[in-house]
Amino acid sequence: MKKYELLPVTGPDSPAGWQLTEAEQPQPGPGQVLVRVRAVSLNYRDLGVAKSPNRQKAVVPCSDGAGEVAAVGAGVTRVQPGDRVAGIFFQTWLDGPLAIEVHAHALGGAIDGMLAEYVVLSEQGLVKLPEFLTYEEGACLPCAGVTAWNSLFEQGQLKPGQTVVLQGTGGVSILSLQLAKAAGARVIITSSSDDKLARARELGADETINYRTTPDWEKEVQRLTHGLGADHVVEVGGAGTLEKSFGATRASGHIAFVGVLTGVSAPIATGPLLTKSLRLTGIYVGSRAMFERYLQALTLHQLRPVIDRVFDFAEAPAAFAHLQSGAHFGKVVVRL
Repeated sequence: MKKYELLPVTGPDSPAGWQLTEAEQPQPGPGQVLVRVRAVSLNYRDLGVAKSPNRQKAVVPCSDGAGEVAAVGAGVTRVQPGDRVAGIFFQTWLDGPLAIEVHAHALGGAIDGMLAEYVVLSEQGLVKLPEFLTYEEGACLPCAGVTAWNSLFEQGQLKPGQTVVLQGTGGVSILSLQLAKAAGARVIITSSSDDKLARARELGADETINYRTTPDWEKEVQRLTHGLGADHVVEVGGAGTLEKSFGATRASGHIAFVGVLTGVSAPIATGPLLTKSLRLTGIYVGSRAMFERYLQALTLHQLRPVIDRVFDFAEAPAAFAHLQSGAHFGKVVVRL
């Protein structure tokens, strides 16, 4: 079979990017499942893994993939050959709160991910895909989709009529837009592109803000909410935008901190966190149980992820470059 690998970082001149290699097709052991991967989606996290200076061993990239069960090992009862499945991001986070131990079982980082023709996963590390979703759509869900669901519903307890602010038009934000509108929320979304904002409106966004032409976008959120602020902000920027999210959020509102696109550290005035009694929640994807509840919601509303572009397996490095460019709207997918 063929697979991509990120090679160990041994110095400034070590090979960079994804390397296409060949390997023996793996076989499932007891409790394991062999998955014929049909599609993989890319996340911003994959860029971080590729650039990590601490990688000591080769790793198959990408946490998010979907395919069909090709074979099962002894004792497997949750799936059978022919089932359509997706892997879960943390292979051992099945339910309950996050435990630090699950970090050692994150696909495409701590352990081999999904950018291979065949992968072996624990039967516990899989969910069955709804029939209405394609493999390409199913591959968009494990990281970005579960993050959106966890942010708005598991942690945010989003209610109809509330206002949600979303940053940018990448995977998490567009998946959050679809979920929030299905739940009857009002959505304000930001972007530096008027074309992307127009597309967001077509998907149901109620208000749009170009943060290039309106750099104080938090003040515009306040204006649009009659000085109250938003009930929820899905914070994908990180240190560079968190202070603006404080300004955009209403008293006793919720900020789901899910990304670090604008940096991991910066001086931040934390006063509003106290004076507004804001709730700031770190979101690191979610559990298998969250994923399954998310799939129930998608099925009820027949929500399909927005896919920006699909690349062939041989074009995976080009897909990676497209994600890195920031030109995408929604998800970038590699088809196997």
